[in-house]
Amino acid sequence: MAKLSIKGLIESALSFGRTLDSDYPPLQQFFVVMEHCLKHGLKVRKSFLSYNKTIWGPLELVEKLYPEAEEIGASVRDLPGLKTPLGRARAWLRLALMQKKMADYLRCLIIQRDLLSEFYEYHALMMEEEGAVIVGLLVGLNVIDANLCVKGEDLDSQVGVIDFSMYLKNEEDIGNKERNVQIAAILDQKNYVEELNRQLNSTVSSLHSRVDSLEKSNTKLIEELAIAKNNIIKLQEENHQLRSENKLILMKTQQHLEVTKVDVETELQTYKHSRQGLDEMYNEARRQLRDESQLRQDVENELAVQVSMKHEIELAMKLLEKDIHEKQDTLIGLRQQLEEVKAINIEMYQKLQGSEADLKEKNEITARLEEKTNKITAAMRQLEQRLQQAEKAQMDTEDEDKKYLQECQSKFDGLQKQISQKEKQLVQLETDLKIEKEWRQTLQEDLQKEKDTLSHLRNETQQIISLKKEFLHLQDENHQLKKIYHEQEQALQELGNKLSESKLKIEDIKEANKALQGLVWLKDKEATHCKLCEKEFSLSKRKHHCRNCGEIFCNACSDNELPLPSSPKPVRVCDSCHALLIQRCSSNLP
Repeated sequence: MAKLSIKGLIESALSFGRTLDSDYPPLQQFFVVMEHCLKHGLKVRKSFLSYNKTIWGPLELVEKLYPEAEEIGASVRDLPGLKTPLGRARAWLRLALMQKKMADYLRCLIIQRDLLSEFYEYHALMMEEEGAVIVGLLVGLNVIDANLCVKGEDLDSQVGVIDFSMYLKNEEDIGNKERNVQIAAILDQKNYVEELNRQLNSTVSSLHSRVDSLEKSNTKLIEELAIAKNNIIKLQEENHQLRSENKLILMKTQQHLEVTKVDVETELQTYKHSRQGLDEMYNEARRQLRDESQLRQDVENELAVQVSMKHEIELAMKLLEKDIHEKQDTLIGLRQQLEEVKAINIEMYQKLQGSEADLKEKNEITARLEEKTNKITAAMRQLEQRLQQAEKAQMDTEDEDKKYLQECQSKFDGLQKQISQKEKQLVQLETDLKIEKEWRQTLQEDLQKEKDTLSHLRNETQQIISLKKEFLHLQDENHQLKKIYHEQEQALQELGNKLSESKLKIEDIKEANKALQGLVWLKDKEATHCKLCEKEFSLSKRKHHCRNCGEIFCNACSDNELPLPSSPKPVRVCDSCHALLIQRCSSNLP
């Protein structure tokens, strides 16, 4: 009954020649038959109040499987007059027929048999192969144009009864077959051309959307390029600023170095002046020793005269011995102070050696400072030698005094004067030592200042290195942006080439459409045998149209392809047309 209703609807619609309304009887019978087909084998769902058996459940699955069916589902739910699921299902079938997509929607359902098993029994029509055959027959309904008003109809309370009298053949229908065949052929050609135009419109709309997307991407790329250029200009300005700052830092470092050089030269000059003062002190000590030797000779001459005053001198010598012991204690204290000075010098020397490892950039300054320390140590050694010589001289004088105690009584006053002079010399030496200590303290402070300047310079150099790294990183980013810019330009060129190719294809399709409008295509139902080999068509031998003459042939008799004037690309052509076209081409050649 489904096959009969679909065939009868197609034939009557082709003979009717206009858009079908909802009052058209074959169309009403078609909806009734489709409702019975969908209800066949439907599972009964029990509820608290009654049994539920509707076809709206499987039709709702189409929205999930076929996204384009969402519009139909939404419009069916929005209809105000529908209250039952059966009414919604009837409205859904009518809207699908108007859209000419009923076959596509039902094909999606039949493929998903796992989902259909929830609604249908295993012996149902939709679960068998006959359901696929009915869906294949529904493809022919795309030829029909229907204009159905769903809002005004009472779809909930309709009774679906099949009228079998419509499918019985009459004599008048047999007499009008020739006229219906001609009308059907014309409508087939019309529908074929409409489908081609629809496909072409869809391709044109897709190409327009692609062109719009490409234009948008092109504008975005242009904006990104402008942003990248602005970033490059900013980076160049930052580069110039960094270079100027680097130059200023170098100038400051050079000024610091010049200042340190001037300080070192002044320190050298002060050291030379102090050395001259020490040399003068050494010359004065020599002169005093010469004077003492002359006085000793005078005393030896006078000792012979002064033996008489021996007893008085012994008493005086006891007092002198006490004074000498006290002076020896003072000398021991001076020696301890000298040892402390030596320890300080050693510590300074060790500190200088430690600073040499850290201050490689100022080797010259440290070398000069080492020379200064060496000279100071040499001067200290000379002073120690002088003290040792003075001690030896004192020991010698003491021995000589012990020997010549009797002779020195008369010169006691002269010796006291000499001792006072020596005490003055010791005071002077102590003052000199204090001056040297202060001078060394100033040297230590200068060294600390130089260390601070060196640490500051190191920090500045580290900052310069970090700035260089940032500059290199920015250069790498600039190169990467340039690469991206070139790649995007190449992509735009390729897209332009593709657009030009797509435009050429659209023009070719339009020309083919114009050429096809002039041809007369045979109807598939009329051709049962191949025109050349006269073999019957079947599932293995399928039908093929010749694009030149429009007649139907089998695959073996139409497996040739040649470019036609209507289409520059090669198209399927039958053997006879192939031979004629080759003869024409050979005759046209010189």
